[in-house]
Amino acid sequence: MNKSSTLKLILTGLFTAIGIGLPIAFHAFSLSGSIFLPMHLPVLLCGLICGWTYGLAAGIIVPLISSFLTGMPPLYPIAISMALELATYGAVIGLLSTRLNVLAALIGAMLSGRVILGIANVILLGLTGKAYSWSMFISGAFITALPGIIIQIILIPVVYKALEKSKLLERMF
Repeated sequence: MNKSSTLKLILTGLFTAIGIGLPIAFHAFSLSGSIFLPMHLPVLLCGLICGWTYGLAAGIIVPLISSFLTGMPPLYPIAISMALELATYGAVIGLLSTRLNVLAALIGAMLSGRVILGIANVILLGLTGKAYSWSMFISGAFITALPGIIIQIILIPVVYKALEKSKLLERMF
């Protein structure tokens, strides 16, 4: 394992820990995770900074470990569908950022992840005999989550540009 791979693995662990801890902080202040999407931020940054494979891994791990440690989100079906959604975010932003600017990669990842979330919810809720309608998908993935979406669109490019400007990413990799 070379220095760059080791550093990416360490950063992935850090982003994973943040992805587990940030929702706890939000809930401590009575801020809803389904509105502000605190798990999404570190996974998106992980994929953007460390690459698609690390973003994919963090995306799978964060909601599952959070569910086991804190009970948030409940394992079935929410943590499982979120693991698929966040894995998609981490992988897609990592892949697209090599070809597109940060904002375009972010939007592509956000849309892809939400499509996967919708498909996962149809399947997982269908297995329990519950329906998952188009209006439920739009409401949960876009309307309720709008504050979190706005935070992501503002914060991810700002943080990434600040890291680029500081030359921190160049020195690390």
